[in-house]
Amino acid sequence: MNRPKSRAISILTISLTALALFALILIGIGYVEVNKVLHPPRRVATGKTLRELNIPYESVDLLTADGVRLSAWYTPPRKDAVVLVAHGYGDHRVVWVHEILARKGYGVLAWDARAHGTSGGDISTVGYLEVLDVKAALDFALAQPGVDHVGAWGGSMGGATLIRAAALYPQIEALFVDSPFASLDDELDYLIPYPIINPLAKVLAQVKTGVDVSDVSPLDVIGQISPRPVYLVQGTGDRTAPPDSAERLFQMAKEPRFLWTEENVPHLGMYLDNPRRYKKALVEFFDTWLLGGIR
Repeated sequence: MNRPKSRAISILTISLTALALFALILIGIGYVEVNKVLHPPRRVATGKTLRELNIPYESVDLLTADGVRLSAWYTPPRKDAVVLVAHGYGDHRVVWVHEILARKGYGVLAWDARAHGTSGGDISTVGYLEVLDVKAALDFALAQPGVDHVGAWGGSMGGATLIRAAALYPQIEALFVDSPFASLDDELDYLIPYPIINPLAKVLAQVKTGVDVSDVSPLDVIGQISPRPVYLVQGTGDRTAPPDSAERLFQMAKEPRFLWTEENVPHLGMYLDNPRRYKKALVEFFDTWLLGGIR
């Protein structure tokens, strides 16, 4: 074999090896990113906090249609309405929302989503199968004595999940959503803005879960919730979800719809930024749309 040809083959071999190595590195990075998403950190809320706040509650288990056990807290209502409380990705049952609503006489059912907190489930699908979590909570609430109306509060992933759930289940009569994403596709583009790793991560996620990212799109279904009301909240300083998500969802929603945005407020930060206004908006929304203005 002549030397130029031999050298060309060597260069080609090295180039192909380098490309293969680069591809393996990208796949490895994509796998790590997907693994992080599918297996969120398990943060655990304690009932001690509600006890310290003198909020009565009982620990209950919910069972989803696909067999996942969910850990939950239930405060029975002094009125005839229960509000479902769905937390965000990597979080746990939301104590401050539970307290606000329980003190106003609402029943509250708050749970750890699948693969979160002390609930069962190995994988989070970031709003797809989590709709089954909402259905389990809804069924439980409607089966309790003295419950005639059900509303829902959701934060971040919980809000996005509840939009999809409310479009399916008309028993959810009023929906208050804080810092949701408009679609999971947009969310992943926002959090993984890398041209090669991003599409690879989406493919790997679909392979591991069987869920097409494009199927998790609150934007596509929020218009189906009407004539039930939706209240959307988000700060423009959001760095976890695209900061225009609530505005885009509002544009696609139908009446009755409400939007509250503030400049420079971070993800799920509206309550800390203005707790008095937040409490007033939250309670008056459910007083009006669940109880017909009766307090």
